Amino acid sequence: MAQNSARNLLTSVDNLFTTQAERDEAQCERVITIPTEQISSFPGHPFHVHIDDKMWEMVDSVKQHGILVPTLVRPKPDGGYQMVAGHRRKLASELAGVPLPCIVRDLTDDEATIIMVDSNLQRENILPSEKAFAYKMKLDAMKRQGKRTDLTSDPLGWKYDGVESASVVGKDGGDSQTQVRRYIRLTYLLPELLEMVDNSVLKDKEMKQIAMRPAVELSYLSESEQRTLVETMECEDCTPSHAQAIKMREFSKAGKLTPEVILSIMQEEKPNQKEQFRIPKERISKYFAPGTPAQKMEDTIVKALELYRKRQREQAR
Repeated sequence: MAQNSARNLLTSVDNLFTTQAERDEAQCERVITIPTEQISSFPGHPFHVHIDDKMWEMVDSVKQHGILVPTLVRPKPDGGYQMVAGHRRKLASELAGVPLPCIVRDLTDDEATIIMVDSNLQRENILPSEKAFAYKMKLDAMKRQGKRTDLTSDPLGWKYDGVESASVVGKDGGDSQTQVRRYIRLTYLLPELLEMVDNSVLKDKEMKQIAMRPAVELSYLSESEQRTLVETMECEDCTPSHAQAIKMREFSKAGKLTPEVILSIMQEEKPNQKEQFRIPKERISKYFAPGTPAQKMEDTIVKALELYRKRQREQAR
C-alpha cells in the first residue's frame, strides 16, 4: 500500500509540471529508428529466418525503398529492446545496412507471445515444427492470461465464451481445433523425428519423411522408445506407416514396446511397398468381352502366362 501511495504521489507531482497534451503524447506509440544491435530476438522464437533467395530479394527491395512496414519491439527492463514482430525485416535491415524503423510498445510476456505467433502465422511455407511450437507457446500464454475459459484481454481483442482454446489458437493459422492439437503433439517428438515431419512438407526425396498422422501417434512413445525407433529406422532404411505407428503406440501403452517389437513392426511389408505392375486397359480389352470384370481379366492373364511358361518348358526339353 505504501509503495502504491508513493507511486500515485509521484504521478500527481509529475502531472503538476506537464500539460495534458504532453502526457497524451507520452502515451502514444511512435515510430523510431533503433540500431539493430540494440534489439534482441524473441526468446524461443519458433520461426526460422533463413538467408535464402527470398531474403536476398527482400534485401534488394530494402536497399531501394527502405523498410516500409515498421517492426514491433518492446522495451527490456535492463535496457535495449526485444523483437516481437519483424525478425525477417530486422535481418534484411542488417544485410542491407539501412536503419530499422520500430514501433515501441509496452507488452507483457504473454501479450508479446500471442502477437509474435499471430504475426508469423501469416507467412507462407510454414513448417510443421514451426507451427507446433508456435501453437504451444500461444496456448500456454492464453492459459496464463486467465484461468477461465472466457478469456478476455482487451489490448489484443481476445473475448470469447465457452470456446475451446485450441480453436482460437488456430484461428489465424487457418487450422481447426483438432489440427491444432495434432501440431502441439509434435512438440513431444525427438528432433530427428520432427525433422522428418518437416521433410514431408519440403518433399525432399533425399531425406527420410514421416507424414503428420503417423507422427502424432509416435509422439505418445517415450523418449527411449523414440530413440530405439530412430535407430531401427536407420538400420532398416524405412519409416513407419500410419498403421505401424498406431501399433507401436498400442504396445507402448501396454508397456510391451521392446526393441524387438519395434524391429518386428518395422519389418512388416507396407501396402505401398508392394511392387505394382499395370497394363493399360486399352491394350488388353480386345481379348475380352465387353463388361468383363477387372479381376476376371487378371485371372485369365495369369492362367495364360502359366500355359505359356509350360509350353516353353516343353519346347526346351
